[in-house]
Amino acid sequence: MLTPWGEKLDKNNILQEYPRPQFRRESYLNLNGEWEYTVSPSADMPTEFPETILVPFSPESELSGNVSLPAKRDYIWYRRRFSLPEGFNKGKVLLHFGAVDQMATVFVNGKELFSHTGGFTPFSVDISAALSGDAVELAVRVVDVTDSSWHSRGKQSSKRGGIWYTPQSGIWQTVWMESVPEKYIQGLRIIPHFDEAALELWVAGEGEGSVTVEGEEHSFVAGTPLEISLKELHPWSPEDPYLYDLSIKLGEDRAESYFAMRKFSVERDEKGKKRLFLNGKPCFHNGMLDQGYWSDGMLTAPSDEALIFDIKTAKDMGFNMLRKHIKLESLRWYYHCDRLGMLVWQDMPSGGTKYNPLAISAPLVTKHHSKDDKYGFFGRKDAAGREQYFAELREMINALYNCPCIAMWVPFNEGWGQFDSERVCNFILGMDRSRTIDHASGWHDQGISDVKSWHVYFKPYRYEEDRLGRAVVLSEFGGYNHRIQGHCFSKKDFGYKRYESNNSYIHAFRELYKEQIFPAWQQGLSAAVYTQLSDVEDELNGLITYDRRVIKIAPSTVKAIISVDK
Repeated sequence: MLTPWGEKLDKNNILQEYPRPQFRRESYLNLNGEWEYTVSPSADMPTEFPETILVPFSPESELSGNVSLPAKRDYIWYRRRFSLPEGFNKGKVLLHFGAVDQMATVFVNGKELFSHTGGFTPFSVDISAALSGDAVELAVRVVDVTDSSWHSRGKQSSKRGGIWYTPQSGIWQTVWMESVPEKYIQGLRIIPHFDEAALELWVAGEGEGSVTVEGEEHSFVAGTPLEISLKELHPWSPEDPYLYDLSIKLGEDRAESYFAMRKFSVERDEKGKKRLFLNGKPCFHNGMLDQGYWSDGMLTAPSDEALIFDIKTAKDMGFNMLRKHIKLESLRWYYHCDRLGMLVWQDMPSGGTKYNPLAISAPLVTKHHSKDDKYGFFGRKDAAGREQYFAELREMINALYNCPCIAMWVPFNEGWGQFDSERVCNFILGMDRSRTIDHASGWHDQGISDVKSWHVYFKPYRYEEDRLGRAVVLSEFGGYNHRIQGHCFSKKDFGYKRYESNNSYIHAFRELYKEQIFPAWQQGLSAAVYTQLSDVEDELNGLITYDRRVIKIAPSTVKAIISVDK
């Protein structure tokens, strides 16, 4: 099923926008488009690549070009030959991948340069040493074991159906290059200190020298902090998503960025209730679950406009938060949330070996929570898999840290590969104390972190105060099913309550908020996350169809129904 953007896809102009809006340079060479492609049982580089594929769409997606699909343990091979533009190389050439599922090895001009494990996080490699002149032969070898091992895979399943989706593999986010001088800015860490109206800035730099913040009289050494007092504090919020511009220079290297002043916390309101706060005031996170799947591109949105459509439609509906569920997006998605004003709860993609039904399903009915040091029970017996989880968690936080929109980290969901939550929370806090944490969304609560998190689908939700005094969030609910004929992935039907007519569907949606969410909000509920933004494969519980062609309830109607300020 093609989305409106997939239908108009130009294979010579695929996702050309600058992929990293918070760290921009003038140097930019986009490598999306037609690549040579083959599938091989051998790890040795093929001599022939008989097919072509449209990068960055995975082989399993409709937009990739109907290529041969890999069998289990096959190697996926990509190759592209091109020449660097005249004058492009300023000293070093950096190659960037938005995401490759799951294990990638990069070759340049026949030399093996780099390997990366983790299907959702971005990675980069300096390819300068492999270059000789401007001619480049770039090859990528990919292995994807989906759920046959402990690797992170999110909602992908070799046996798709219901809440588990068709697996995909290979390159699925933008591939691009930039060139920098020998002395260059490697990265930024932007830390807003809201109460002090100040910005803390760290710059990682290759080569010695001072860093200059343009427009300010500030120079400092890379690797040391700089605190900048703001002349005027303009808070960021969903209602007023104000962004400050930021320009950094190290030697001849210059990068453009932006930041926002906002503060996330859990505090007591005037009635003594623990609530989620934004900028020192209670803020009800009125949100939706957002899986980020597309009927034609699968994990990959067919265009930048498609990303904007999802966020803007959610905002037009009156939602101020999206829970990015078991997936990372391209950095452009977070940029659009930053500039449009959308809070984000960021899930860590799940992994681990086969899940025990008693671990991931029984708590929905029994309410029994297990200690998450039972590695076998949670599919986490492999020590290598647990350590890889931390490696990818670090990569995720480093990649997304500077995004103002991210309000909460969600390391585990419904026991899917959950383990050592307290250690995980301490790890996150060691990297980021500026955001809240929902350590176990749904169940297997270990009595830690900032919130008590509930998933309620099969019975009416009634607010209960947390016995440990944490803020209470309803991190999943609803899931009402309504089929729109001609816009469905299959004849199968998954949802938590089914409504045949549009009128009955809208009525049930209205009653859900009126009878359950509003009373709970008044009693102390801090957040509500409706399932979900769009249909995904057999799941027909989205407010938008999977192909993004039909909005099931008019945004103005949804906004009138869900508004807590009426």
